Amino acid sequence: MRAETPKPFVFSKKGDKGETSLLSGERVPKSHPRPEVYGTLDEASAVLGLAKATTSIPVVKEMIQKVQEDLVVLGAELADRRENPKYSVTGAHIENLEKWIEQLQLEVPLPREFIFAGGSQTGAMVDLARTIIRRAERRVVRLRDSGERVRPEVFSYINRLADFLFTLARYLDAKE
Repeated sequence: MRAETPKPFVFSKKGDKGETSLLSGERVPKSHPRPEVYGTLDEASAVLGLAKATTSIPVVKEMIQKVQEDLVVLGAELADRRENPKYSVTGAHIENLEKWIEQLQLEVPLPREFIFAGGSQTGAMVDLARTIIRRAERRVVRLRDSGERVRPEVFSYINRLADFLFTLARYLDAKE
């Protein structure tokens, strides 16, 4: 009996010339504002993954997991130039973040002075993710200002997410 030979890896090599495909199938340079935005969201998700792996608080793990799922939806929306993208953030996504902000602030009120990151290891990771989200927000503005379509819910979600991450970091600083 012969051992089965493993199949080789498959590489598309489509990006070897500095272009990528949007969800519509359209090819754009990797420097285009759309890949810049969804790549920045991916960075934030990776840092949130570190925070999720670091924390021992189950509800925080669940919140971060949901945010990572939302970031996939948001990234997919921003990777799609079509009028009606297949994926999109909704008011329900935004309301969920607002609910969490309220819940966390009831448990740990926000301080009234300037905050320096580093009150806890996981809180610092969440603060880093927040700064990356703020960079993504600036890139979404640049995308819109370049004439690209961006729904108002995208701006609301990103802004509320930064607020949530700030609150979550303060919660982590107090609890860990």
